[in-house]
Amino acid sequence: MTKKFDTIIAGGGLIGGAIALELALAGTRVGVFDRGEPGREASWAGAGILSPAPENAAAIPLVPIAKASMALYPEFVSRVEEITGQDVGFRTKGTLDALFSRDAARELSTHVALQHGWGLRAEAISAEEARELEPALNPDLEAAVLRPDEASVDNRSLTQAVLEAARKSGAEIFPGRGTQGLWRDGNRCLGLLAEEERISAEWTIVAAGCFSANIAGVDVYAPVRPAKGQMLSLRAEELKIERVLWSDKIYLVPRNDGRILAGATVEYVGFDKKVTAGAVEKLLAAAIELAPGLAGARVEETWAGLRPDSPDHLPILGPADLDGLLFATGHFRSGILLAPITARLIREWVTQQRVSVDWERFRPLRFAEARKETTA
Repeated sequence: MTKKFDTIIAGGGLIGGAIALELALAGTRVGVFDRGEPGREASWAGAGILSPAPENAAAIPLVPIAKASMALYPEFVSRVEEITGQDVGFRTKGTLDALFSRDAARELSTHVALQHGWGLRAEAISAEEARELEPALNPDLEAAVLRPDEASVDNRSLTQAVLEAARKSGAEIFPGRGTQGLWRDGNRCLGLLAEEERISAEWTIVAAGCFSANIAGVDVYAPVRPAKGQMLSLRAEELKIERVLWSDKIYLVPRNDGRILAGATVEYVGFDKKVTAGAVEKLLAAAIELAPGLAGARVEETWAGLRPDSPDHLPILGPADLDGLLFATGHFRSGILLAPITARLIREWVTQQRVSVDWERFRPLRFAEARKETTA
């Protein structure tokens, strides 16, 4: 038995859903196949921070594409909310990075200079100014960096709204329908192989997050592995936080409904998603250090998710050397941020075979080539 589509997507998270929405709106017949309940893996587990600033040196190549995605976000949110009538908790209040070290003055100037070098807005502010903006901050902070153009979104609400918008725009979504392998004929990918059928399409897109490498034939292009992140949600009725708050140990993300998310660990423990006492203790201690008023907060929820990490910690985007095969995976800690630009670039390639933002640095063939060099 064979199902036929113009485009099929393996993976129904925010990335897969956003691609499906873009392609459906472009008039393409799209099918999305997910091994579980769509939108319940990394897209559900994240914090929804929208920051193009790299967290470390490995993430610097992401800055241009992250800035491009950030610029698309207001339009992306507006379209999804208009199609579905659902609010996705988009907050454009910026972020505040709190510095506690005695060497804060030097740290501050370095931080701001780097941000400006990447073409990002950042402002050095005193401890007093930081506490005026966010009274919940620890009085012991030395200084802070305000990044006014950053934002956050309720990623759970956004993911469900994007999937609903894709459905309403004509995409077909198949929950509990994982794919086992690529269906190929010579140098062409004809679609995907499921348990009892072949799914045929002109274009096949792998967007299955940390499960991508479990699809037979994919590992050579997308050797992604799960990076576990543990998080918790707090509620403190008397405490008000407006912006995303950072320290060198934790981030706090306020939601419109009054919750405050605290996260997140990075652990390489396979597909294990259990919440551990040690991680919760560490997160709570860091959260209370950053905002002492959280000591009296109620812990509402704890959870763990699996981010898709690639060997160089960068996304895997674009065409493979099999005609008709595209990748949109390996987004690691930037999947929520990069959803709009990923969807647009994949749609551009499917409909025009060219893209408006250079994605060469993220091409899937880089791992296959590295493997050949190692074995040569």
